[in-house]
Amino acid sequence: MSAFFIDPFVDIFSYPAFFLEVLIGGLLAGVMYSLVALGFVLIFKASGVFNFAQGAMVLFAALTLVGLIDLGAPVWLAIVATIAVMVTLAMSIEKVVLRPLVNQPAIILFMATIGISYFLDGFGQTIWGSEIKTLEVGIPKSPLMVGEVLISRFDLFAGLTAGVLVAVLAIFFQKTRVGRALRAVADDHQAAMSVGIPLRTIWVIVWSVAGIVALVAGIMWGSKLGVQFSIVLVALKALPVLILGGFTSIPGAIVGGLIIGSGEKVAEVFWGPALGGAIEDWFGYMLAMLFLLFRPQGLFGEKIIERV
Repeated sequence: MSAFFIDPFVDIFSYPAFFLEVLIGGLLAGVMYSLVALGFVLIFKASGVFNFAQGAMVLFAALTLVGLIDLGAPVWLAIVATIAVMVTLAMSIEKVVLRPLVNQPAIILFMATIGISYFLDGFGQTIWGSEIKTLEVGIPKSPLMVGEVLISRFDLFAGLTAGVLVAVLAIFFQKTRVGRALRAVADDHQAAMSVGIPLRTIWVIVWSVAGIVALVAGIMWGSKLGVQFSIVLVALKALPVLILGGFTSIPGAIVGGLIIGSGEKVAEVFWGPALGGAIEDWFGYMLAMLFLLFRPQGLFGEKIIERV
């Protein structure tokens, strides 16, 4: 019985090029999860609210983009128009949903984001239909051979895009006045308003940025899988990423994605046959559960100390 579990380890060291290919593929898949997780981090970091609607925002942005392209708009114009749509959506959410709920408990705001999610899902189907759509924006998809390792050009492009996003957002939050104001609003709405920070403007900004991040994630996932309503479920894959990296850490979203992506691919390929397969479906959640038990704030999250 022991040899049954040793064989996968032997395969790893016997075929290093294949192991490296699987590992790189997993890392790049993890970057795709991270693109969705970034939107969650932005909202939570600026408002302390878990945005259940982020997956629906990814889908809505992708549907809008592919819909405009199908109507004959050039790709660049469709992207600009979709950004305008997501900013308009952010302003509407602030005015209709968030403004009446200022200083309400976080659970109420969370329930409001569930309502936003179902609305965007239905609204998107009403406008653009429910059939699967093909999204082509010029991202290369042919494989790249590096030595004996086969790497997806598409995944490399997604990794580079995520890296640029993380760098820009980290600078935005740490080095700009607006970024510092966002963190102040997250700590205490009432205190932030008392020192002159415009809560309404801050919420519009952060939801607009999250909408743009959702568009980037929608482009990547839509180009890879086709624009379909199952994209909303990708948000569930982002949950273990958030738990590992920390709900308040932008770099943590990337690191968490890399750990989940590489771990589940290696486990599925090398240990899946020994454990009956389908490890990829539950690996991330089991790892997240361990973190919740021993390090609930994640690798880079802020440890919250409450004094009573």
